[in-house]
Amino acid sequence: MTSTAARNGNTNVATDSTYDASSIQVLEGLEAVRRRPGMYIGSTDERGLHHLVYEIVDNAIDEAMAGFCDRIEVTIEVDGHVSVKDNGRGIPVDVHEKTGLSALETVLTVLHAGGKFGGGGYKVSGGLHGVGASVVNALSTELEAEIAKNGKLYRQRYAVGKAEGPIAEVKGETPERNGSTIRFLPDASVFETLDYDFATLASRFREMAYLTKGVWIQFLDLRGDGREVNFYFDSGVEAFVRHINREKGALHQTPIYVLEERDSVLVEVAIQYNAGFSESVYSFANTIKTIDGGSHLTGFRTALTRALNDYGRKAKLLKDNDPNLSGDDVREGLSAVISVKIGEPQFEGQTKTRLGNPEVKGVVESVVASRLTQFLEENPADGRKIIEKALTASRAREAARKARDLVQRKGVLEGSTLPGKLADCSETDPSMSEIYLVEGNSAGGSAKSARDRRTQAILPLRGKILNVEKARLDKMLAHEEIRIIITALGTGFGQDYDQARLRYHKVIIMTDADVDGAHIRTLLLTFFYRFMPELIADGYLFIAQPPLYSATSGRTVNWLFTDSERDAFFDKNKDKKYNVQRYKGLGEMNPEQLWETTMDPARRSLLKVEVHDAEQADELFTRLMGDEVAPRKAFIMHNAQYATLDV
Repeated sequence: MTSTAARNGNTNVATDSTYDASSIQVLEGLEAVRRRPGMYIGSTDERGLHHLVYEIVDNAIDEAMAGFCDRIEVTIEVDGHVSVKDNGRGIPVDVHEKTGLSALETVLTVLHAGGKFGGGGYKVSGGLHGVGASVVNALSTELEAEIAKNGKLYRQRYAVGKAEGPIAEVKGETPERNGSTIRFLPDASVFETLDYDFATLASRFREMAYLTKGVWIQFLDLRGDGREVNFYFDSGVEAFVRHINREKGALHQTPIYVLEERDSVLVEVAIQYNAGFSESVYSFANTIKTIDGGSHLTGFRTALTRALNDYGRKAKLLKDNDPNLSGDDVREGLSAVISVKIGEPQFEGQTKTRLGNPEVKGVVESVVASRLTQFLEENPADGRKIIEKALTASRAREAARKARDLVQRKGVLEGSTLPGKLADCSETDPSMSEIYLVEGNSAGGSAKSARDRRTQAILPLRGKILNVEKARLDKMLAHEEIRIIITALGTGFGQDYDQARLRYHKVIIMTDADVDGAHIRTLLLTFFYRFMPELIADGYLFIAQPPLYSATSGRTVNWLFTDSERDAFFDKNKDKKYNVQRYKGLGEMNPEQLWETTMDPARRSLLKVEVHDAEQADELFTRLMGDEVAPRKAFIMHNAQYATLDV
């Protein structure tokens, strides 16, 4: 057998005789965290940066869930420091028996140390692994902890995870109540950016407040002009689901609310249907968002399908010849929040994206089915609306089945014909292939002439595609432009999406730099987000960035992609005269210019489409593309100052 190193031509390969105990490296203390930060916080980009804040706030939320904290204050300071203050019990400061250090220093410097093991400190907590605070410390250039406990104030400072001195009492300070304050500065050498996104953090803190009744969360951003939001909810996830549905047209005014503890599992669920066609379901375990679901989500979905079918049969809303409603049918237009709190959650990985506890499925299924059945029987008018909506979805889905068969691919090229307008590439390896979705036949023709025929496919789109936010599946599949997109990509869509059949690993939206182009781009993004979210999650969707201006002097052409780039260019080159051209349409550029600026992999600029917060994305697409005019008008008026006006 040939080794990988040898196959790759690497002759500098260690032999068995040199591979001994000295080859094994032991990383001490928090060194492992700094060496492999992604293992502990997921990434070192903006998401990882925000994860540091969440880790500390999660600890404060654990105090709130334990009943010892009702106020949390989060502040981003002008210089990038972040402080998190709570009025909980205060991290213990006495000496830890095993480490010989104070409990505070143990928590901040020793991995897998904390009050979350064995049930001694917390009955329920989000910090299962005991690495959160120590990881934040390891990845910060400086951290300061202030602990108010038993009428005394203690302080200790750290640099890159190491204590600068022992914990010390601050003389002359007599705090009125207990609490902890952690103030840290993330390490710029570790993170790609230190620029916090206010909206992303605020959205997460809102979730925390929804999921933890009676806690007040203040979020203050001192950068720029300064911003502040405060969150407090006494109706829990019921308020959360009302918030999700506020712009979607609720089908029944009163959400179906579940709050019950069974077998040491506290289940809190809110359900409300709306007039739309998409599903908005969010699951949490011990206030941690489980974006990949898990046993609690599985139990919820099983209960929902079973209870609605049972009620539909009992109330004669489903006829004898009607098939049972499917999971897809009962989830159309569904908004729901599922929150469970358990003593020993089994999360997958430190970033906690999926709940694994098998016993939770049965508890959630039983509790939700019982309460949902009770609601339907006590509110027959609402029950009828819900069943009729699911029935309509079922009939539309059946009508769409035949249309789906026309666009679903059986293989990369087997059993289907690629769209005639597609100019395909010759490369058959998806990882080496890309497809441009181009606005208009004129720009499509220019792109076909400009492209690298070996690796770049061109699919021209005629006009604006259907707004899928306002359309059911059958209507969507009747739209020609959407059908050819699905056929060209080869993956199928929705429940049938299969990433292995994707024919291109770069799907690039390329539209004009005007209002119509922006609208077409938004319509395409809405389609991909609603029906092929995996394409986005796997990192295969991009937006091309054609230039807005060319500044020509003699034979020298400078391409400028933004207004700020144009302004900076002319500030730097004030003494020269340039002929400036503004490009609104791709068709205004000849093939050579289009290749040079937008399609040449060596010189182009592509924006990868990413979704950092599903709730925010769902809310934005509903607001921009939904039926309600007032929210869209308010959004436009609020953001008009950031728009570029073409006259």
